[in-house]
Amino acid sequence: MLWKPDLYVLETAEKEDGPLNPFLYITHDGNVTMEDDHKIVSTCTMNVHKFPFDTQTCHITVSSINHSDKEIKLVPASNSSKATQVARESILTQGEWVFLNISVSMEKDHYEGQTFDRIKYTISVKRMPLMHFINFQLPILFFLILDLASFFIPDRGEKLCFKVTVLLGISVLLLILNDILPSKSNRCPLIATYVIVIFSFMLLSLLETILVIYLINMSSEQDTKWVQRPEDLNCETDKCKGDSSDDHICYSVMEAPLETPMLKEIYSKEKMNDMHLLQMILEELQTIKQTLPPLTLKAQTGQKYLGMVKCINRLFFVVYLISISLFLGFIFREWKVE
Repeated sequence: MLWKPDLYVLETAEKEDGPLNPFLYITHDGNVTMEDDHKIVSTCTMNVHKFPFDTQTCHITVSSINHSDKEIKLVPASNSSKATQVARESILTQGEWVFLNISVSMEKDHYEGQTFDRIKYTISVKRMPLMHFINFQLPILFFLILDLASFFIPDRGEKLCFKVTVLLGISVLLLILNDILPSKSNRCPLIATYVIVIFSFMLLSLLETILVIYLINMSSEQDTKWVQRPEDLNCETDKCKGDSSDDHICYSVMEAPLETPMLKEIYSKEKMNDMHLLQMILEELQTIKQTLPPLTLKAQTGQKYLGMVKCINRLFFVVYLISISLFLGFIFREWKVE
């Protein structure tokens, strides 16, 4: 007849499973030794704030259900260093996690005036971040670089389509992130901040491109709609449509003063110094230029829009580049492996 203590694991989530050892050791002084292998599925509180550069600690607490410390004394069979060594020799595969150490501690639990002994094993593991970094963080960084490079695309329409495509790629990665991270967390993971902030920067970049295209279209409209002042037009009656009302359309704008006394003088002289002839032609061109009507206010407004576009584009690119650099420096410093 053998009495067995009613030991259990506090953090167990499923029924313990494992092969039972039918053998036991009994010595002449009454000591009985039993060794059983148990497969334990336990709960573990995870802190994913620094995912995927995080370190997790899980606990396995062994205690008795019915017997207090006056009836059962629980003593660990080995200390922390020996338990860590045995665990390193026993682990066959690590998968996503790297085993760090096991610490063994004794605790007391007080319940209804009684004290129960507890043995707590704290297991520390570290996540291997390489695959997560290559499959998730690095592609987002590449998308960000592509968004920065899109500032040098000359065609505004292609630039807009390119930025929208990059935003759609980030949206797909957000769905992957939703499957990777736990549904509940006390603190916002840094990787979520990393993705959301980069997505916000790209959205601002897209809005800036839309604003620039709008201003360029405004400038083009002003350039195509500018007209000369009415007093500078020299219209002929037979080339105008409509009556004498204000909305008549005139096709002839002004007759160029080609037949001037100076030109007649030039044509009449057969023999003349070439330098003197070129000088007279230049003076005549300047005279014609002065007689031409200046651009109206609409054309000047179009040039003003183009100046605004260049200023906005350069200023936004500088602010965008500085902000992204500061944010990446901050986020990678927080991700620094301790």
